[in-house]
Amino acid sequence: MQPKLKSKVHCSDREVGEVTSVIVDPLSRQISHIVVSMNGHGERQVGMGQVQSVTEGAVQLRTTSSEVVALPAFKRDEYVTSHEVEIPHLEDNIHVTPGEVLVPFPELEKSVKRRTFFMNFTHAIGFLIGLPIAFPILRYLMKPMYAPFDNDWLSIGNVGKIKQDDIGVQFKYKKKVKEAYMPESEIEKNVWILKGTPAVLEKVYQGKDMEFRDALGKTIWTNKKDIPYVAFSGKCPHLGCGYKWRQHKVLGQVFLCPCHLSIYDASGKVLDGPAPRPLDALPIRVSAGGAVEIIDMEFKAGTKSQIRII
Repeated sequence: MQPKLKSKVHCSDREVGEVTSVIVDPLSRQISHIVVSMNGHGERQVGMGQVQSVTEGAVQLRTTSSEVVALPAFKRDEYVTSHEVEIPHLEDNIHVTPGEVLVPFPELEKSVKRRTFFMNFTHAIGFLIGLPIAFPILRYLMKPMYAPFDNDWLSIGNVGKIKQDDIGVQFKYKKKVKEAYMPESEIEKNVWILKGTPAVLEKVYQGKDMEFRDALGKTIWTNKKDIPYVAFSGKCPHLGCGYKWRQHKVLGQVFLCPCHLSIYDASGKVLDGPAPRPLDALPIRVSAGGAVEIIDMEFKAGTKSQIRII
């Protein structure tokens, strides 16, 4: 069992406070320390090696209270919350709710040495001087990057996977890509699909069909407002991070981006956080047998308007 926030902390001689935060090792993705509030006498950082046992609502330490008090005061500015940095699969290992999960502040971000600054500055000047010479070559090499968008349909699964209405279900698929003159490769991608009730569909479509057009304004596909299946791009419109379908203690079931805490309802509408626009809907069609196909599209992150980039 892992230490829980608000758990009472007991030493060998008496109770000393409660757990206010946990510190995670970003490499092992395991709890390395707990932060103990010393009943109004500051906070101390206690290593998990000093934890004798963990029970529901209590943590027993091997040390005495005087040994804990003698530890250095906890320095909050040396840590960031797990929401401020993205650590893959952290949520698979850490199950502490609610409250702060902290990781050490990245060493490279604490300061930039003077020598490193001037070295990078020199490289930047050299790049600007050489750019006029290299630009024609780069333009030739990058020409394939400006090919028309791929509007082919991709088969990604079957709607039988969706068991309830208004519940986001993740569909993963693989797509072959080719960048410039690099060899063709295959990448893993995902979309979120839900079967919407009339109330959710009304919020998505606002009473009219959703058209998708190419760069010349020609209609590629139209999602009909009376078709219940809605597909959302797997990238958060804020900064392109991956998001999840989660149970929120206040808002209920929502789409949640753990990186910067953007929250969306089942229709993709922004409920909270820094996201500048709703989730990006994609062209979707479902066959009579339930096979799901989409047109894979990606849109520029961080903008209020929807600008297609893939």
